[in-house]
Amino acid sequence: MLLFWERGFEGAGTRELCTAMGISPPSLYYVFGSKLQLFEEVVSTYSERYTGFVAAAFEEQPDARRATAHLLAGAARQYTQPGCPAGCLIMNSAAGPATSTPEVETALQSIRQAISRRLLAALVADQDAGLLPADLDVHGFGMHVLAIWNGMSMQARDGARREELEAGIAAFMATWPAAEAG
Repeated sequence: MLLFWERGFEGAGTRELCTAMGISPPSLYYVFGSKLQLFEEVVSTYSERYTGFVAAAFEEQPDARRATAHLLAGAARQYTQPGCPAGCLIMNSAAGPATSTPEVETALQSIRQAISRRLLAALVADQDAGLLPADLDVHGFGMHVLAIWNGMSMQARDGARREELEAGIAAFMATWPAAEAG
């Protein structure tokens, strides 16, 4: 898992993967079928172990503002967790070469789009409830939130510490649009 997390799908060679797992290439293909199937298994395991904060943000928080704060704080913790590669396996893999395997791109895009839909639904619900300005472009604002979240992964890879990411989160959350008093 760590090799894919550090280098992405394209950056992790089959020989390196076999060496990391202590198996031969024929064993890799016998057990997993292909490098792609191994990667799919790794993404599934990664999601189970390391991304619980994403679902918790949308399931446990009462509004989009708190869900976003929870999502970003969870990312800051996860992306800088000692003993793990910096950043997010899903983002790190997506940042790979443009010639990436289409199946990998599609699978990772599907994961990111599912999160985007949850965020947008929470923002729309807040706007409908009067918690956000009626004239706010919630889609554009959602894209802004996602750009911050995704960018945090790259910042962590570039050496940003948790405290630095949290300072960025605090600055962003201070700009959260408030509904007009009425």
